[in-house]
Amino acid sequence: MVSGSAPDQIGISRTVSTPTTDAAAPAGAAASGSAKTPPPPLVPSTTSAERLALAKKYGLRPLNVRPPLGEYIRDLVGRWAFIRVLATSTAYARNQNNYLGQLWAVLNPILNAAVYVLIFGVLLKLSRDVDNSIAFIVIGVFMYRFVEASVTGGAKSISGKTQLLRSLHFPRAVLPISTVLSLLTTLIPAIVVMCAITLLSGFLPTYEMIHVTWWWLLLPAAVALMWIFNTGLAFIMARFVASTPDIENVLPFVMRVVMYASGVIFPVVSYVERLEIPEASKAVVGGVLEYQPVAVYLYLVRSVLMQEEEMFPHSGLMWVLGAVWAVVFFVIGFVVFWRGEERYGRD
Repeated sequence: MVSGSAPDQIGISRTVSTPTTDAAAPAGAAASGSAKTPPPPLVPSTTSAERLALAKKYGLRPLNVRPPLGEYIRDLVGRWAFIRVLATSTAYARNQNNYLGQLWAVLNPILNAAVYVLIFGVLLKLSRDVDNSIAFIVIGVFMYRFVEASVTGGAKSISGKTQLLRSLHFPRAVLPISTVLSLLTTLIPAIVVMCAITLLSGFLPTYEMIHVTWWWLLLPAAVALMWIFNTGLAFIMARFVASTPDIENVLPFVMRVVMYASGVIFPVVSYVERLEIPEASKAVVGGVLEYQPVAVYLYLVRSVLMQEEEMFPHSGLMWVLGAVWAVVFFVIGFVVFWRGEERYGRD
């Protein structure tokens, strides 16, 4: 019995002594490691001034820093080919998943115009002060859609592309410019349809015939002024929505008010004259509604396409106002957008 218990005691003693030896090993390693000295700190061989000089020599610059305005414009102009390709690809991709594809760029304004003609022109007869209510509403809906899409598209041009802004370095103004340019690309076939509907409306027995005149050659000029104006709007909305995203939720209601206040589907100025307010107030309200930018551009297109000298006489004042509004909004919008360049993609 005694000789049988000795191996058991030896086995027990070995199992007990083994954890003690294992626990002591890391402690010994830690003790030996603490004796090592850390490596010396890395000291740059150049000064900060020398590093800045090297960066300037090789055209390097810090990211997320707003460049000077002149340099920013030159960089933006140098990327015009990229802007054009981005705009055309965006316009092509907008309806590529639909069965009718790019045909929806024409069908959407046609359907909207048909609804407004039926409700406001036929049922409510709000356009009775105009000789050709169909041409009046169709031109208003087609052209106002360009303004509305530019505002909403510009609002999303920065806030909806955060990953792209954080991945690549380029002038952020590329995005709102390409957005409005893509809308202009889809507007061109819609304008052809708009002109065709305007001509065909003159064959109806209740309307006078509309002829193609030399004034129609001014239509591209009116659209170009509208494009410049819309680009300025896109700059402004991109800056404000990027810093305050809640503005995007209010935009549909604001644009609906602007639509009714701009005479898109009925001549709003003629209704102001029927208001029971003092004559001085009528003059102020009527002047604001008639000479605000959207109303001016709708007036220019209607005066070019429609032969209604009483309602839309050819006016040099309106062309001057259209050019002024386009330049003012583009310059102010561009500067406002440029001042927030370093914040896009970071907020």
